[in-house]
Amino acid sequence: MKLYNTLTRKLETFKPLDVENVKIYTCGPTVYDFAHIGNLSGYIYWDLLIQVLKRQKTEDGENWRINRVMNITDVGHLTSDADEGVDKLEKGAAREHKTVWEVAEFYMNKFLDDFHALNLDDPDSLCRATDYIKQDKNLVDTLTQKGYTYETKDGIYFDTSKFPTYADFAKLDLDHLKAGARVDFNSEKRNVSDFALWKFIQPGEDHAMQWQYLGRAGYPGWHIECATIVHEELGETIDIHTGGIDHIPVHHTNEIAELEAFSGKRMSNFWLHCNFVNISGEKISKSLGNFYTLDQLKEMGYDPLDFKMWVLQGHFMSERNFKLEDLSSAKIRRLKWKNRFAVKLAEHLKNQGAGIGSHQDIQSEILEKLEDNLNSPEAFSIIDTHLSELSYNDWKEIDSFFKLGLSEAEEEITPQIPEVERLTAEREEARKNKDYAVADDIRDDLANMNITVLDSPSGPIWQFIK
Repeated sequence: MKLYNTLTRKLETFKPLDVENVKIYTCGPTVYDFAHIGNLSGYIYWDLLIQVLKRQKTEDGENWRINRVMNITDVGHLTSDADEGVDKLEKGAAREHKTVWEVAEFYMNKFLDDFHALNLDDPDSLCRATDYIKQDKNLVDTLTQKGYTYETKDGIYFDTSKFPTYADFAKLDLDHLKAGARVDFNSEKRNVSDFALWKFIQPGEDHAMQWQYLGRAGYPGWHIECATIVHEELGETIDIHTGGIDHIPVHHTNEIAELEAFSGKRMSNFWLHCNFVNISGEKISKSLGNFYTLDQLKEMGYDPLDFKMWVLQGHFMSERNFKLEDLSSAKIRRLKWKNRFAVKLAEHLKNQGAGIGSHQDIQSEILEKLEDNLNSPEAFSIIDTHLSELSYNDWKEIDSFFKLGLSEAEEEITPQIPEVERLTAEREEARKNKDYAVADDIRDDLANMNITVLDSPSGPIWQFIK
């Protein structure tokens, strides 16, 4: 299996440190507002990564055991990634006239609703930042003891000049950053790239989430929560860390500095980053207001899995431009696949499982494309190429990879198949007798069951309407 590693800027063969404990970390959401489709696209790709990893084999033919952790940022993420502005949870609370705790709980649950609507597997551990405050403080203490920090009036900062490889991960030009720093740049910061490990609440600030540290009220910096959770839940040197490309120059660079300065060991062997989803050529952003939520797409008649289909039609490293007409095409493609599965399901039930077989060569070809840096567009092309050949078993395996709701047809239609086929035959008989009123009534009955009938030279073919 080959993956593009941001750490080396190369496509590399992925080998975990321990096949019995393949350690994966995913940067989770900041729960102060609804997740938009750009946010959600990354989780779709990382779920596919997990499905492919689960199919990798040990020398003894056993599947690898995956240990995946994802965080929930429910404190400490300022509106600027550079430790400026207000906490996003405070911003949400002011907007909605709720407590920050209520805002975090509501939007975390809403995110998880969207997560599950996309048929994504829960991580093995889902970790809220507010549950790791003690560990955050311990990490800051250790970094201070090792000489990596200094204190200002507004917080404890990481001194990036003490970490010689700070700029390496994102290929940062620190001299250029310094030259371009704003004139109101915090005069107490020693370097423009230094960042807050812990923020102190200033006089006049109203910050609901606060904890005591060094005798002062404050809260953790955004970047430290991931470093803490990685260390506490997965230990030293993990296999894969995932996130968006916007995390590379600040958030992930800072995570690496914190944890590698803390432990003296590499934080992660592989880093995977998904690209932006744009609308009208601009990155989807809550600050720009140019976004759709999953609920908005549902109101327009799209299933969340239609959106998932659209996402997987593109590669995780490719920049995408979202258009409703393209989503409509993805919806049609998913329905076409769902109907193919339904036809094969009917054959399977009619033949009591006899003669349905599997095309292991096609399944292997699909897996090979996914093992080649999660190339889902190429895998989809293989499916379309062999559409007429795929069996019931093939479709089951395909849907276990992509979880596009194709096999939901099994639960939806299996109890109804005898009735559907009876009504289809009665409609055909009515048409032969030119009793079109009866045929139309039967067509309406089928429509109420989400079934339409196509008349072909070889006889009627029933399909799902949606």
